Amino acid sequence: RCIGATTLDEYQKYIEKDAALERRFQQVMVNEPNTEDAITILRGLKEKYEVHHGVRIRDSAIVAAVKLSSRYITSRFLPDKAIDLMDEAASKLSIEIGSVPAEIDMLERERKQLQVEREAMLREKDEAAFERLELIEEELEILEKNIQELRSKWELERGSITDLKTVKEDIEKIRIEVERAERDGNLQRAAELKYGQLPALEAKLKTLNERADSAKGGDGRMLREEVGPEEIAEVVAKWTGIPVNRMLQSDQDRLLKMEDTMRTRVIGQDHALTVVADAIRRARAEISDPNRPIGSFIFLGPTGVGKTETVKALAEFMFDSEQNVIRIDMSEYMEKHSVARLIGAPPGYVGYEEGGQLTEQVRRKPYSVVLLDEVEKAHPDVFNILLQVLDDGRLT
Repeated sequence: RCIGATTLDEYQKYIEKDAALERRFQQVMVNEPNTEDAITILRGLKEKYEVHHGVRIRDSAIVAAVKLSSRYITSRFLPDKAIDLMDEAASKLSIEIGSVPAEIDMLERERKQLQVEREAMLREKDEAAFERLELIEEELEILEKNIQELRSKWELERGSITDLKTVKEDIEKIRIEVERAERDGNLQRAAELKYGQLPALEAKLKTLNERADSAKGGDGRMLREEVGPEEIAEVVAKWTGIPVNRMLQSDQDRLLKMEDTMRTRVIGQDHALTVVADAIRRARAEISDPNRPIGSFIFLGPTGVGKTETVKALAEFMFDSEQNVIRIDMSEYMEKHSVARLIGAPPGYVGYEEGGQLTEQVRRKPYSVVLLDEVEKAHPDVFNILLQVLDDGRLT
């Protein structure tokens, strides 16, 4: 028996052409699961990742991983992209637990600087140097005390996290051994493990979890041991460039005040701001066509009235940075052949694999506002290409 896994494109390219090979296999289509099924899959995998990384993963983190990946990571599929989010967020916390906290590192750097300064003062013989030396000794004594206190606290927190990880690993090993014993028909050994050792470890795990929950409420925790929605959002922000707070906060209040926010930057263009804000609100409320761009606008007016500034204000509102504007000067596309520069050369031509200025920039920075400056100067063939982009938001 053989089970193979491949994509539709690769199946068509390599297997379908070979009729003898193709008839050896029964095709089974595996479609992408919906968000509810993906959440269920991640809940089943959660414990294995907790054991592997030595951290706890909250259920809200699983829900956030599925929903944020569905919304912001469109180039991959569920549950793979959500699993990777959960895995990376957990590994980030695991690395932080094993590293010296920033507070201790900062104090140790300060101590090192004072020690260097003390060595310099010891070579001096004047009275000011002796006074400074006394102050340095006092500061070093205080620093040493603070470092020792923080290190003790850090070791204690890390020890409790390590204990939790060890118990989870022991439970996982026993469960694997139980399954193996049941498969081999060694029911006596399976019963000893299942009803003898396993309950004791599960009780110990429950006690450690309760202790961790009670300690979590206290102030001044140096280590994070739980993966929550915030940690998931940090990973998504790193992958996509979208600010964390934009993903976690509710859009409702922000969108209702969108014109007021943009009006602080763009003065005297109330009608244009209202039209733009209405389009964004329709898209967020999901009453516009999801298969079309969020909004396509043509800003008309003389030089200096705020057309480009409105685009920058929109990018700052949507993505927290006016750098998320893909600006293309259409006066450079006045010739018929310049279409290839915009979307890339056709197959068989030089530069086919390099892509175009528009397509490559959008691929690298998908969460952006595209500004086609001086669009009236472009060649009509460029307009024909842009019609597809403006209507469907895609290029084939």
